[in-house]
Amino acid sequence: MTRMDAFRNRVGGLAYGGDYNPEQWDPSVWREDVRLMREAGVNTVSLGVFAWASLEPEPGKFEFGWLDEVMDLLHDNGIHVNLATPTAAPPVWLTHLHPEVFPIMADGQPFGFGNRLHYDPSSPIYRDYAAKITTKLAERYSFHPALAMWHISNEYGPTAHNEASSVNFRRWLRRKYGDLDTLNEAWTTRFWGQIYTDWDQIEVPNIPRTWMNPSRRLDFKRFTSDALLECYIAERDIVRSFRDDIPVMTNFMRFYRNADYWKWAPEEDAVALDIYPNPADADSHVSAAFNYDLFRSLKGGRPWMLMEQAASAVSQWKLNIVKEPGRMRLGSLQALSRAADSVMFFQWRASRGGQERFHSAMLPHSGPDSRTFREIIDLGREMKLLAPVAGTTSRSEIAVLFDWDGWWGLEETFGIPRSDFSYTDTVMRHYTPLWERHYPVDVVPAGSSLDGYKVLVVPNAYLIDDAGAERIIEFARDGGTVIMSFFSGVVDDRNRVRPDGYPGAFRRLIGAKIDEYWPARPHEVFAVEFADGRRATSTWWRDDLHLETGTALATYADGLLEGRAAVVENRFGAGRVVYLATLLEQSAFDSVVLDAVAAAGVRPLLQDVPSHVECSVRGDAAHEYLFLLNHSGELNASVPLEAEGTDLLTGTTVSGTVELAPLGAAVIQRPRA
Repeated sequence: MTRMDAFRNRVGGLAYGGDYNPEQWDPSVWREDVRLMREAGVNTVSLGVFAWASLEPEPGKFEFGWLDEVMDLLHDNGIHVNLATPTAAPPVWLTHLHPEVFPIMADGQPFGFGNRLHYDPSSPIYRDYAAKITTKLAERYSFHPALAMWHISNEYGPTAHNEASSVNFRRWLRRKYGDLDTLNEAWTTRFWGQIYTDWDQIEVPNIPRTWMNPSRRLDFKRFTSDALLECYIAERDIVRSFRDDIPVMTNFMRFYRNADYWKWAPEEDAVALDIYPNPADADSHVSAAFNYDLFRSLKGGRPWMLMEQAASAVSQWKLNIVKEPGRMRLGSLQALSRAADSVMFFQWRASRGGQERFHSAMLPHSGPDSRTFREIIDLGREMKLLAPVAGTTSRSEIAVLFDWDGWWGLEETFGIPRSDFSYTDTVMRHYTPLWERHYPVDVVPAGSSLDGYKVLVVPNAYLIDDAGAERIIEFARDGGTVIMSFFSGVVDDRNRVRPDGYPGAFRRLIGAKIDEYWPARPHEVFAVEFADGRRATSTWWRDDLHLETGTALATYADGLLEGRAAVVENRFGAGRVVYLATLLEQSAFDSVVLDAVAAAGVRPLLQDVPSHVECSVRGDAAHEYLFLLNHSGELNASVPLEAEGTDLLTGTTVSGTVELAPLGAAVIQRPRA
């Protein structure tokens, strides 16, 4: 039995609850909190995330009495604890004693006290104090009966430009390159005469006054992720040294650029996500779906944990609108539909003061007699009904490449044809038509196994290493379909342009050579004509592309590149490659992607289902669970079923057609065929 299997057994299936911060409240409130938690069906809380100053009010003086009382109270009421190490928020006494732990920002200014994440992850002083408080917690609570999981720190993220960071950066570079000759070659330091002759000459990069060596900046992003990971591993190893059967994790964030989660995920028992889809964004649920697919994929398809979401409004945007009635429930079911094994919130009780005083909570300022709390109670009942889905997962025949190295290369370095790429926007552009047509999707990093997939989608893979490029080439040669967008395969993992012409890594794969990249002028629009006579427009980018073994599915119909290929098909080995050399208008782009998927023999989960209805399946050897979620707040939906089943939310048998009200949902259990 894995640690996560044991966790699911402890909580009885799915975890339900949120961050609990009792140190913000008089102890007279605690028992009322627990009574209301039981009424709401809460079975798990995250405890102590920001409690360092309450646990260690002075250096070496520890006060655990209040936490003992809370842990005992929760256990006595059947509520399990995800106990946090509080190291995301160092106490003010630490920063006053050792101001050098403050992170220095890229402009040379200290971060300062009053926020959170106010530490340099490379600081040996910070790491020492973090290890001490972690050790004290593990000594005291490792065998407490309420403990079900360890939550290490919180939303790792600070980037520091301190001297300690420079020391650690040099150490990291020596491990990576071995000697200065290799580093100078990797960074192409002969350009602009930047050759290093001593390791001590290397510092972390600050704000560029003109431009900066792109390979140096890329390695700094890699180093930052690894330095943060070192902090996580150090605390994880401390709690593991006391007891080894409790799962350990930390919470990640949506589309977060400072940490390579592919490298982090193997170090955790489960990956966990904090996500706050903006109710003001009509498509935020689609972006959420991709993040859920990514998090399921980070651990090879195993269930993940939704660790934070909002019960209603948040407090971080200029306009913070509420979630309309039913939207919180639907978003929670969406996470479960894509293999989450928990629904957790920030936070249990709304804070009276502080930055997030207007951030919604399970128990809002208006108290238990409120719309939000009634919805929380109703969702708690449904979580019990959905317990059978815990531990199940899903698998797809389509994979989308999402790679932090490629993201950093595209957005964090300088001197490329356009400096306004958005990697995540590009990924979502490729993912959205698949979501709308109900195709299950997995997410993969560069160089991962592609066994079992029929289609690989490659959005703007500007930077890719040799192993990653070869894996894609092998996939196509062995019969897979590759859908690839422009500006892919251009540089190697050291950010150096590949030889033999664009797109260096993929010239043979796409069956064409690119003479030049042609970024579009503002408001420039191009006419494109497909081989079957359809016409479309494109913008933003064009390749000056010369066919070799590939054929044109579409050509430019005007301008200086008239007659040149805009979309290319190339038969490669037993496979097929479709390459988009320009930014097609959305409908035409969608058609290219969906036609390629259909030609590869991949079928959607359901046919003839409206695009505002989300369909997804998770299951095990015995059963599958079909989730149907109507994201429209105005439209009803009819969904035809291929097989009979039981709706776990209502307990009724369903067959033929399922009717969904606006924001309605069904979770249909049926035997595995």
